[in-house]
Amino acid sequence: SITEETVELLEPYLDMEDYNLETAKKVCGNVAGLCSWTQAMAYFYGINKEVLPLKANLALQEGRLAAAQMELNSAQNQLDEKQVELDEVQAMYDTAVKEKQALLDDAEACRRKMSNASALIEGLGGEKLRWTASSKNFQNQIVNLVGNVLLATGFLSYSGPFNQEYRNLLLQLWKKEMDNSKIPYSKNLNLTGMLVDNATVGEWNLQGLPNDDLSIQNGIIVTKASRYPLLIDPQGQGKIWIKNKEKNNGLQVNS
Repeated sequence: SITEETVELLEPYLDMEDYNLETAKKVCGNVAGLCSWTQAMAYFYGINKEVLPLKANLALQEGRLAAAQMELNSAQNQLDEKQVELDEVQAMYDTAVKEKQALLDDAEACRRKMSNASALIEGLGGEKLRWTASSKNFQNQIVNLVGNVLLATGFLSYSGPFNQEYRNLLLQLWKKEMDNSKIPYSKNLNLTGMLVDNATVGEWNLQGLPNDDLSIQNGIIVTKASRYPLLIDPQGQGKIWIKNKEKNNGLQVNS
């Protein structure tokens, strides 16, 4: 209830030298209290005059702060909602990227397989003629198998005692009889290649058997015939070969 007019009316008194607590005490204690109270109220009015606008401004700013805080909370809620949506969309995006990469990898693998398959098909296409010829050759071998085996068994059974010329003559005579009997056989039959492989022949050569056709045929007869062979061996080549061949089998020689 203190007004500016009241304070102005008090100022002449407040400016007096003897208007103070000490002087008033000398007169009356109650007057001293009133004197001190009026000075305090005047001082309070001066301070409060400056504080009131600040309080009003504080209330205004607090109101603004509250409104801003509400807006901030609302914006934060919206941000949180959008962040959740963003996380969901990001997860979907990551999944889509992984699926895309998996599809790209599968596509690349398919392209490699198609390339390899194309190369294989092209390569197999070039082998078609050879396979066709090989199949035909196998069919011919099946048809001629009986005659070829007959020639091979005849060679093993009967040509041992004879030289190369007479062996060839025997084969020609047998082929003629087989033609008359219509027994199929391979016209270009190689008995050596039929009865022994090249690796075995090479091993025989390392063991001391000569590399000519007659010696190889003799080696075939010795190893393939069912009867014990009798070697006519003036140069001792057959003896050396047999010793080396059977050395690891405990061969005993009575010299």
